[in-house]
Amino acid sequence: MSESADSTSGTGISKEAIGRYGVWSIGLRSDDPARRGEIAQAAAELEELGYGTAWLGGSSAPLNALPLLESTSRLIVATSITSIWQHNAAASAGGYFDVDAAHPGRFLLGLGMSHAKLAEQYRRPLSALVAYLYELDGAGVPADRRVLAALGPKALMLSRDRSLGAIPYLTTPEHTAHSRELLGAEPLLAPELGVVLESDPSRARALAREHLAFYLTLPNYTNNFKRLGFTEEDLRDGGSDRLIDALYAWGDDDRVRGHVDAFLDAGADHVALQVVDDNAPEDLPREAWRRLADLLG
Repeated sequence: MSESADSTSGTGISKEAIGRYGVWSIGLRSDDPARRGEIAQAAAELEELGYGTAWLGGSSAPLNALPLLESTSRLIVATSITSIWQHNAAASAGGYFDVDAAHPGRFLLGLGMSHAKLAEQYRRPLSALVAYLYELDGAGVPADRRVLAALGPKALMLSRDRSLGAIPYLTTPEHTAHSRELLGAEPLLAPELGVVLESDPSRARALAREHLAFYLTLPNYTNNFKRLGFTEEDLRDGGSDRLIDALYAWGDDDRVRGHVDAFLDAGADHVALQVVDDNAPEDLPREAWRRLADLLG
């Protein structure tokens, strides 16, 4: 980390604690009190299955981590992401300190710039994120207790210099290899990977395309795909087979394991696994998490 990160470091979470595998789920993040018990039970099982980290999908706030932390003793819980447009820095800092006081050393504040389509005030996003980080510094939030959603080189370098590391979403092993080169060896690199537990190619790709459809409307992602060598043709009609097969792990156990291993071999410290199926995003795919835990050993 740079001097700016070191100035508020010393309380970081180790890569060993974060683990090699985690789960990414919108369903684990809810403001509905009626779902706390369901989420708590799922978190306890994730810890039992050996996952190191639970990533709360959607624009989560630190307090969304509490049901999971309260029901576990080792599981790391992280937001993925807290949108800098929807949650101001003061609120994020306050939430961080509340959660860390209750469960010391087990929460990571995952921050992101979101997208113009999702945030009316979206302007100069990288500059806004830099300013947000300075506010967190001023409030005393340690740099090594936050991670940044990063795709392009500038955002990756910011994650290197001002946080514990990067949590890229919807990327490929090639992006991971390039990210590791920019980050260097020390920072955390924890990409998300969509997993379709379906062996039939047509069915698997159809599920992946349904999931990808919204992201193909967001320039931050499509521009990154082009940086990775994909063409406009690859982005049409829900995504080419080439794009789908690069972005999603699907198939039998050996094929899924191989895709996950490709990220680790490319330099990832941790892979956040998002189950992609035909259920609602808010559902908790517990059977799929069990199968993944078994096939990954």
